[in-house]
Amino acid sequence: MKSWKSFACLSLTLLLIVLSACSNGNKEEESHGSQETQSGSSSQEPATELNMAYYIFTGTPKDLDLVQDAVNEHLKEKLNVKLKLIPIAFGEYEQKMNLMLTSNEKLDLVVSSSHFGFDSKVAKGQFQPLDELIEKYGQHITEVVDPDVLDASKVNGERYGVPTMRDQASWLTGLLRTDLIEKYSLDTSNIKQLADLEPLLKTVKDNEGYAPFIGSARGALMFDALGDVNFIGVLPNYDNDLKVVNAYDLPEYEAVLKMMRKWYQDGLIPKDAATSKDTAQDLAKANRAFAWTWPGKPGIAQQESLKASREVVSFPLNEYPAITTASAQSVMWSIPQQSEHPDKAMQVLDLLYTDKELIDLLNWGIEGKHYVKATDLGDNMIRFPDGVDATNSGYNINVGYFWGNQFISYVFEGDDPKLWEEMDNFNKSALKSKALGFVFDVTPVTTEYAAVSSVVGQYRNALEVGAVDPEVVLPEFRSRLKEAGVDKIIAEKQKQLDAWAQANK
Repeated sequence: MKSWKSFACLSLTLLLIVLSACSNGNKEEESHGSQETQSGSSSQEPATELNMAYYIFTGTPKDLDLVQDAVNEHLKEKLNVKLKLIPIAFGEYEQKMNLMLTSNEKLDLVVSSSHFGFDSKVAKGQFQPLDELIEKYGQHITEVVDPDVLDASKVNGERYGVPTMRDQASWLTGLLRTDLIEKYSLDTSNIKQLADLEPLLKTVKDNEGYAPFIGSARGALMFDALGDVNFIGVLPNYDNDLKVVNAYDLPEYEAVLKMMRKWYQDGLIPKDAATSKDTAQDLAKANRAFAWTWPGKPGIAQQESLKASREVVSFPLNEYPAITTASAQSVMWSIPQQSEHPDKAMQVLDLLYTDKELIDLLNWGIEGKHYVKATDLGDNMIRFPDGVDATNSGYNINVGYFWGNQFISYVFEGDDPKLWEEMDNFNKSALKSKALGFVFDVTPVTTEYAAVSSVVGQYRNALEVGAVDPEVVLPEFRSRLKEAGVDKIIAEKQKQLDAWAQANK
């Protein structure tokens, strides 16, 4: 497995830039006052209603309406806006989002991502171009977000998304439950790559009686996917002299598929892994999972512990973190084409980059009910109130990286009070892809891209969780990709990458 270890990991997760200017209270007050004037709001006018959709891992919180009311009280004063929050289960997000976009359902702000086909949605005209809106209403966005990161959402020279301020770098990380590590005295000292989890998984499977690993070969593929969730043309080692190759032809890909197949046959991966919508966190909460993989960052263990309602520890499975266009695109906000109020949507989005009260409401809920300040731990620390924990809290969504500028929000008990500083250092230490900032425009090969994406959808998931034999199915998969036009897509991607590199010398 060492042959594929040397490749840099594809991010899901994620360049943090902390700008002291975002804490300039006078400037915020002045700018927001300007926004209110632009919006023409007054106490006499009805509030503009906006729908905001995003994914969550924990199920719809029972106190969602309470939090939504508090958010709207805040937004009424700021922008005369009434926001409807639409949380969607992570496993259903892509399907439901596609349906909402194609059916022209009322929708004004959505979490977009390279992991959810951002480029293809832009090509279909499902997102609005944002440059003019950002220039007019997004002054805080441009002050806070690094220009190179903001430009990562460009397609044909126009931005279609606004990346959030979070961990922009990432590396593949293994998350393991501490209760089972302690119960079976598992040795974690040698965990350096995905393959090293196997003996621990076998012990848990033999003693607990369930398939303990939730994950796939996808997380072990170590290259810059150039913003393409389907891996149609990738850049190994974040460099490869900018030569684009077919990921599915790589010997490293075949090797990790064979490992997944062995794990599946040994009962280490659930038999329904190819079709299940259950998240690893929910399965761990139900005592049906021991280990899973996730894009890593400082504080990832605490984040996953809260999601799973079980303490976990994290282990890097790559040698170093990396930053790619995909990691910059991994969590963005976009304005759907059907939005009737893109100006108001952008004004709400702009608030999320400087308005700490709004960010903390959306992420942590209501002070005193869902969290209390923990000044004994630090000025910006919070914890659950007495009698409340992750299992019974009415609002515990743990997606702080959604809400614009995470780095002005509270830090939860259990994380280092200097978490945001740690993330800054983490990002600064990361390897930058040679293609950082390149965004592939699928328009010239829309037909081929749709055909190849369909083939990928038919084959990849089952292969990557070990549900089918790669000795038999992988050659068929490769053949179908060629028939669908994968080589034409790679050639077009190479052409665009060469032009981008020439223009950015």
